[in-house]
Amino acid sequence: MQLTKKHKTTAQFLALALLGFFSFLMLEITLRYIPASTRASFLQIKQTEVENLWYYLPVFYTHVYTSMFCLVAGFTQFSRYLLREHRSVHRITGYVYVLVVLFFSAPTGFIMGIHANGGGLAIFFFITLSVLWWAFTLRAVMAARQQQFREHRFMMIRSYALTLSAITLRLWKWILVQFFHPSPMDVYVIVAGLGWIPNWLVAEYIIYKIKSK
Repeated sequence: MQLTKKHKTTAQFLALALLGFFSFLMLEITLRYIPASTRASFLQIKQTEVENLWYYLPVFYTHVYTSMFCLVAGFTQFSRYLLREHRSVHRITGYVYVLVVLFFSAPTGFIMGIHANGGGLAIFFFITLSVLWWAFTLRAVMAARQQQFREHRFMMIRSYALTLSAITLRLWKWILVQFFHPSPMDVYVIVAGLGWIPNWLVAEYIIYKIKSK
């Protein structure tokens, strides 16, 4: 079925509305950690790391506080309007996105992944996510600097798909708990992979469709 301009506009509006809704939920989650505390929300099940690892809290809070910037700044990179009419805004938000991912969010995600609950499989999933996220983002920057803008676009699609794991991980968690009632630790292991692997597959499908045109 050939999509009309109206269909595309509706799809873009729905995508924007969904992103806004889930970004609001992410903001609500982030606000639970203000002011910083050693026992706030998720940290209640990480007391061993909090009490024995001096770097865990700074790493954790850096990751939490920077995630919102990745979601918002990354989304603007796919706006044709900004790219066409306000290229400087596209570049500035792009710089914010890659700086936050490369120097804050992905490295802190890697360290948190090393100490993830759920054993080896959950650790593998979280570490792989952070490594791929960092690598795709770095490759996107390098492609832009080499003026390989098609490759830059594909890598940004992959990078942002993994950024959205902050949302999809929590969405899958909610679905699993509501409909299947697994144990809390099983949920943690499942969403460690389910939170980002489907996102990556969707990104590859989008890239495939673009290449097929």
